[in-house]
Amino acid sequence: MGTVFSFDVRTDGDADRERVRAGLAAAVAGLHHVDEVFSPYRPDSQISRLAVGGLALADCEPDVAEVFRHCAAEERLSEGWFTPRYTGGLDPTGLVKGWAVQRAVEMIASSGAAAVCLNGGGDVQLHGGPWRVGISDPLRPGALAAVVEAHDTLAVATSGPAERGCHIVDPHSGGAPAAGPASLTVVCRGLTQADARATAAYAMGPGARAWLERLPGTEGFGVAADGSTWQTSGFARHLAGRGDGEGRAA
Repeated sequence: MGTVFSFDVRTDGDADRERVRAGLAAAVAGLHHVDEVFSPYRPDSQISRLAVGGLALADCEPDVAEVFRHCAAEERLSEGWFTPRYTGGLDPTGLVKGWAVQRAVEMIASSGAAAVCLNGGGDVQLHGGPWRVGISDPLRPGALAAVVEAHDTLAVATSGPAERGCHIVDPHSGGAPAAGPASLTVVCRGLTQADARATAAYAMGPGARAWLERLPGTEGFGVAADGSTWQTSGFARHLAGRGDGEGRAA
């Protein structure tokens, strides 16, 4: 998927380590398969063939229909600010990486791992804990704007131009988002939703905070271009320092 994936897997004393290793190997293989199926840069991928009419959705793997169901749900929820059709064709890449990471973590957790952290290109899915996830300061390279702490299942996704330049499109105008923040982070239970909602919220610009406040089980944290920050009303409960668990920054 054109990015780096890093795994941190913990087992307890009674866990079957070989079973967990097998789960990890299956999760890695699954990520490679997702790239083969969903990459818009592979002309032979099912998504590429679907986009040009060379393949019908009914003939794709069931995962393709599942991803588009998630996309449709997030498109409705965001009133079109997230969409897999902004290029004029079909491109679910704004959601599929988060979905793939979440699924990989669930696979490893089901193999008996006590705790899992999977970082896919800066977006993180957590299982178990404790974990600490650093949110990079987009205006001060190497510094952190905030640290999220988790003791159970949680996802952290950040959108913005700091790492890759402006790669998010306003689906209504087709151009770069107007008055976009320096970065926008979404925290919720699953990375499928966190990834899509961070993309939608970044595209919304000034309307993002009010929209995120309305979403159940979803919190947001933004860094403006002038360095000021904002957060939704429930974001503070995810900040590090509320518990005494030792964690790992990602």
